[in-house]
Amino acid sequence: MTNTQLTLVQIDNYGPWTVTPEPRREMDLQTLQSRLFADIAQFVGHRGGYAFFTRFDNMVAVTNGLDADDHRLLQESTGNRYPVTVSLGIAVDANPVVALEQATEHLQHAGSAQDRERREVLAGTPVEASADDDVAIAHFDVNDATEKYTDRLNEFDSFIQIEQGYATLMRHLREEHGGLSFFVGGDNIIAVTPDLDADAYRSAIDHVEETVGVDLKVGVGQGETAHDAGMAAKHALEECRHRGTVVEMNESES
Repeated sequence: MTNTQLTLVQIDNYGPWTVTPEPRREMDLQTLQSRLFADIAQFVGHRGGYAFFTRFDNMVAVTNGLDADDHRLLQESTGNRYPVTVSLGIAVDANPVVALEQATEHLQHAGSAQDRERREVLAGTPVEASADDDVAIAHFDVNDATEKYTDRLNEFDSFIQIEQGYATLMRHLREEHGGLSFFVGGDNIIAVTPDLDADAYRSAIDHVEETVGVDLKVGVGQGETAHDAGMAAKHALEECRHRGTVVEMNESES
């Protein structure tokens, strides 16, 4: 059984801050966002979690294994190092979409993302670690992406092809199974999913190929943390490459 803990990271009052007292330089904002994401990813990653940038002013982290003290430390560290603060909503569910919806509601009930009075909210209760509550991570990549796209098309057209595959997979897994998919660079997509069988992943891959003509393969792993599950997924993906298969499933031994 899977039980995913998700943390929604939301920059407090970010929109108004970017234009106060006057509009800030765009590259300064891009630099701040990318550095903040890198620090959050490093913080969460050192504790076995995964973080994804989504819209940058909002980020989603898989935080199985992180407790309330870890979350408070993340807020403190961010507030000490950046001119902005972050609020965190935490929720747990077997279905990742449900967990994210609940985490979002925690923050929405505390106030608007542009509420000047809402600062460093920490809402929701982390789950205690349990051997029966693993997280599932699916690591997708595009078959022959370098040969089909990188070495044949200009970078923007290659990007369009990869993004079309990502968008189609993202919508399919979210609508059909409650999974959350994130583009992580190159031709790689990482999804946090409920407990799905191999047929569900094959169906998702078939849907992407039939809809936009992008061929995928996937390694799936489960473990106590996103790191454990993700490493199992990476090894499963290598099995796909070795065997010429499109779906391989693996469980972490940790």
